[in-house]
Amino acid sequence: MPEDNVIFVGNKPVMNYVLAAVTQFNEGAKEVTIKARGRAISRAVDTAEVVRHRFLTDVEIDRIQISTEELASEKGEKINVSSIEIFLKRPRAATD
Repeated sequence: MPEDNVIFVGNKPVMNYVLAAVTQFNEGAKEVTIKARGRAISRAVDTAEVVRHRFLTDVEIDRIQISTEELASEKGEKINVSSIEIFLKRPRAATD
């Protein structure tokens, strides 16, 4: 999947990410990935749910991947940061 269809969720309002996902699907993308780490995970889940339930009801969750990344803090300590990838896809009939 091209990197163009990846949305990195941060601190902006949920609707910014929803608009990005809907735009990707409207431009012909068959799959869009929503990625987030740490405190932005809940915002990524909200984004996926708003896309599915309010804007594009034919979009489905293909799969979800969760993981933990080990990062070094400013003090040199190792910290664990959770991350999520939500793969949304449109069924074939909807894109033909």
